[in-house]
Amino acid sequence: MAVFTSVSEAELTAWLGDYSLGQLLELQPISSGIENTNYFVTTSNGRFVLTLFEKLTVGELPFYLNLMAHLARHGIPCPCPVANRHNQFLGTLNGKPACIVSRLSGKSITAPNNEQCAAIGAMLGQMHNAGQSFSQIMPNPRGSAWRAATAPKVRQFLDAGQAELLDSEVALHARQNWAALPQGVIHADLFRDNALLEGNRVGGLIDFYFACSDALLYDVAITVNDWCMNAGGVLDGIRAQAFLRAYHAVRPLLDSERDAWPLMLRVAALRFWLSRLFDKYLPRDGELIHAHDPHHFERILKNHIATAQAIRL
Repeated sequence: MAVFTSVSEAELTAWLGDYSLGQLLELQPISSGIENTNYFVTTSNGRFVLTLFEKLTVGELPFYLNLMAHLARHGIPCPCPVANRHNQFLGTLNGKPACIVSRLSGKSITAPNNEQCAAIGAMLGQMHNAGQSFSQIMPNPRGSAWRAATAPKVRQFLDAGQAELLDSEVALHARQNWAALPQGVIHADLFRDNALLEGNRVGGLIDFYFACSDALLYDVAITVNDWCMNAGGVLDGIRAQAFLRAYHAVRPLLDSERDAWPLMLRVAALRFWLSRLFDKYLPRDGELIHAHDPHHFERILKNHIATAQAIRL
């Protein structure tokens, strides 16, 4: 969520004239992340988050905004898009598609405990259940075809061992077909910085702009790979079990999902190793950009491969 497109208070005040949100009191840029431009916005009517979309198009965005509105209506603590005077969630600001959503309570954490991992596991299960009644479909834009197209672009920056690992994993997961596993809407990026906690309670899930339709277990693996991982990229079994037990209590996992789990952890790690390699070596121009270290997910992937037989649900 780097600031690629600057917005002044005067520009935002004019844009907010199309909303019933009161007087602008404060505009604060959010510097973390790498996909969209985000600002904290405080008005006389409350606290909000402004997002200008740098990659997603006007045609793609209704899926994400309608999804957040749907989940919010079903009790999931997520940003709720605010409609303008024309009853539209999406507008245009400084030449970019833009929306404003409610700002949630809580803060991100860096070192989750067992109870917090369990709380996120339960909330992810609730989100997956709530998403079953969402009718729109968005094929995963970072699935097998994206992996096959992106790997050759970053391969030149890798040493021989890394290139061999990348090639073999891309080929392995291209042969998998998870269509028989339970499907639905997934967050696809529920890292620690995309959840807000108040103590051990989940105050909100944020940044739904990678959400898509895919195997629900893939979302579980993405989340576990961040929330339940030790610094060296080794899965913390105690935290992982706390997460998975809480998730299973809300949405029971099938035997087929248990069988798929070791490979799902690997493809989830591969997805973020690839995207971080791309962001590091082929970045876009922008202000306040922070590119994440791709070696972190390379280590996670290697550790999952090394301990494949030990990783079971």
